[in-house]
Amino acid sequence: MSTWEATGVGSHPGEDHLEAIRIVFGEVPGLPYLPELPARGVGADMVGRTAGLLVDLHVEVQPSGWRLSDRPGRDHQRAVDHLRRDLDGLEEIGHDYSGPLKLQVCGPWTLAGSIELKYGDKMLSDAGAVRDLTASLAQGVADHCAEVRRRVPGVTEIVLQLDEPGLPGVLAGNVPTASGFGRLAAVEEWRVEESLRLFDEPVVHCCAPAVPFAVLRRAGVRGVSVDAALLRRRDDDALGELFEAGMALFLGVVPGRDVRLAGPAVVAKPAVELWRRLGFEPDRLAAQVVLTPACGLAGASPAYARAALAACRKAAQVLRDDPANGMRGD
Repeated sequence: MSTWEATGVGSHPGEDHLEAIRIVFGEVPGLPYLPELPARGVGADMVGRTAGLLVDLHVEVQPSGWRLSDRPGRDHQRAVDHLRRDLDGLEEIGHDYSGPLKLQVCGPWTLAGSIELKYGDKMLSDAGAVRDLTASLAQGVADHCAEVRRRVPGVTEIVLQLDEPGLPGVLAGNVPTASGFGRLAAVEEWRVEESLRLFDEPVVHCCAPAVPFAVLRRAGVRGVSVDAALLRRRDDDALGELFEAGMALFLGVVPGRDVRLAGPAVVAKPAVELWRRLGFEPDRLAAQVVLTPACGLAGASPAYARAALAACRKAAQVLRDDPANGMRGD
């Protein structure tokens, strides 16, 4: 894992997909990814983009948001077209690339809490609908990964990221009903664990408080992606168990919106301080911690998006090249 060093979460500002891909491959060459550009509109957002991958399930936009439909329509086609253009760009810019590549999709539980049934509440309210959605998504993601490998033969490994900002609310029973007047019942942890096992050792990204580290560890995911600013001391034991299990932590260390960026040692500080508290050997730090922005970069300026990725890469080099000094705080 040490070759990964740094990467991004997924979203970028603007509508120029070719430029976004160039920035990614230039600034985080250890683990580049296919960027998402939600500013392009319907079908480029996290839910619509992922819904376009579903097998035998179709969605459309209603005033209340995304809803299942009987057949693929204009909204579905927009999502498919956006992704096809992105893959064309990836093929063009990554034609001679060799190495790992990260792909991001909305995870099944956030998706189920965002898409409504044709005549009723959100999919999350119906356990059978969630099972169908998860199976459809797993097949669609497998097909997507296969197409990426065909288009970019030099990809040695696909790192699949499931975006699950809604997962803590799903487990806590805090997801509002479609009407907004109630809350959907909490989902049992074993159901979440079972669903995540349908995917090929994903990294689960959750930029919300109360990340369910123990659930994700039991589900066998390969890593967890979080915002360092949202971690609390009470998370230390769960994080220690995660590292002991050999999992990776994708740690968000620079804001997703424009700020004045600090130097590499300061950017790396949250990772160093966490590692010091947990008491692990310094030489394991760079092997299990990957530095990222705190969340997506869609709300940033294009110049900042590039600078944020560069800052993560330079901070990761500090962890790799001199972990012992970093652990002593020199």
